[in-house]
Amino acid sequence: MLSRLRTSLPIRPCVSACRWAHTKDKGKPLMLNPRTNKGMAFSLQERQILGIQGLLPPKVETQDIQALRFQNNLKKMSDPLQKYIYLMGIQERNERLFYRVLMEDIEELMPIVYTPTVGLACTQYGHIFRRPKGLFISILDRGHVRSILDNWPETNVAAVVVTDGERILGLGDLGVFGMGIPVGKLCLYTACAGIRPERCLPVVIDVGTDNESLLRDPFYMGLYQKRDRTQAYEDLLDEFMEAVVDKYGQDTLIQFEDFGNHNAFRLMRKYKEKYCTFNDDIQGTAAVALAGLLAAQRAIGKPITEHRVLFLGAGEAALGIANLIVMAMMEKGLTQAEARDKIWMFDKHGLLVKGRPQETDGNQEAFVHDSPGTVNNFLDAVNTLQPTAIIGVSGAGRLFTHDVIKAMGTLNERPIIFALSNPTTKAECTAEDAYTLTNGRCLFASGSPFDAVTLNDRVYIPGQGNNAYIFPGVALAVILSGVRHISDTVFLEAAKTLAEQVSDNELQEGRLYPPLSEIREVSLQMAVKVVEYVYANGMAFRYPEPADKDTFVRATVWDTNYESYLPDIYEWEGVDFNPKKD
Repeated sequence: MLSRLRTSLPIRPCVSACRWAHTKDKGKPLMLNPRTNKGMAFSLQERQILGIQGLLPPKVETQDIQALRFQNNLKKMSDPLQKYIYLMGIQERNERLFYRVLMEDIEELMPIVYTPTVGLACTQYGHIFRRPKGLFISILDRGHVRSILDNWPETNVAAVVVTDGERILGLGDLGVFGMGIPVGKLCLYTACAGIRPERCLPVVIDVGTDNESLLRDPFYMGLYQKRDRTQAYEDLLDEFMEAVVDKYGQDTLIQFEDFGNHNAFRLMRKYKEKYCTFNDDIQGTAAVALAGLLAAQRAIGKPITEHRVLFLGAGEAALGIANLIVMAMMEKGLTQAEARDKIWMFDKHGLLVKGRPQETDGNQEAFVHDSPGTVNNFLDAVNTLQPTAIIGVSGAGRLFTHDVIKAMGTLNERPIIFALSNPTTKAECTAEDAYTLTNGRCLFASGSPFDAVTLNDRVYIPGQGNNAYIFPGVALAVILSGVRHISDTVFLEAAKTLAEQVSDNELQEGRLYPPLSEIREVSLQMAVKVVEYVYANGMAFRYPEPADKDTFVRATVWDTNYESYLPDIYEWEGVDFNPKKD
């Protein structure tokens, strides 16, 4: 066998028979590891060397054929959850092929691996569970969090996405079923920004759930207890944050995701000056919404300082967006008080005004105003305040009624209507209603995707205010530049960068964001801009500072080509063999 290999392969004489035997012992694990598996793309020579000949069908396939097979199978499926399960199955077997398939049809498949289908997958997580994809840390693990991190097989983690599952999208408390969210977010770290998947760690913190149906579900996978809201919760999170930086370094990015409103702002304030962290529901949502408003002002020709914004919802998303709008207005010359006066909020109790019976929390105080008069419902609020923009982040469904949309069309030549709640069923209105009831004059964006709308022989392409336009590019920049603390100004810079990437032709089509098909390039350009910004403002800690930021960023991007990691496999297995060398 060895003599036959020597005549058929470009093997250097120093490779000994004993080293071939060692490699053959390690061949099968390479097939079973999704990070190194190539399926039928292992060449004949590799199969012989690694001892896996006969463990695969004899045909040697290209990645092109493998991708085509999966793409054809996906086209036969109509059920989004079935597509999600199938895609996640690819990820569990062959990581590079998964990202190849995802990236080649990102506009079609992002709604499957991310919103809105990921929400459905989370509700069914225990029922469709096949293989764990992250770390599960429960409140029973206090005192042992570092040892649990040590169990994670990758040692060079750069980014962690963590949730406690209390407020998954607009679906509420899903406990450990919320693991689908950090897994989905980190898929987009790689697909959109080229961050290596082995450097990403999804985590769910299990402190119980208040969801009674889950506590009765035999397929629920977490602790069967009510949420622990005692000091033990605080201690567990503190231990987790300390363990992450102790193991992976001070500049490890920790993204908070889908924490409850009462915890989200508190934890962000608690940790933002101690760790490299951000909350995507607050800061990422804020940046993508502001980017939509900045793009809208180009279409209307009206500066952001002249807009009046009315929010439906007054939780973490609304407050995050509002605070970033205030920053953008102040940058254009308004005082903080003047900017805040232009922003109003309406929640389940009504308009946020002084003296109302229901209490407001400290995070809302900046946007509590004197009462403008009698306001009984959201339509009254629109007619009384006459906003130029309404932004829905309530998670309560179709509350931008036909009358509300018509009122916005009457009050404004080009009304701005953002229905940002996820998933699709929770959106405040549909794209069709928004365009039809304003006779195509509105500037519309949603959190989940809607199909194009044809009206009066014109096709309108609704913008999707998807956080995926923001967090992958920001994360890449933060990781590459060694940022220790992420300022809100970073998200302001990201919002401006995203708005600049919308072309005039795309604005004419009704878009307020670039096509999702271009999101890889959008993310890389954003990363370049943010890297330039953090170095210029003394936030970066990785030196020497790269002279050419664009080349620096693009040189790090991970790709899906099998050959790009072949030499590494042989080095891992102790074999002095490189198929690219003679």
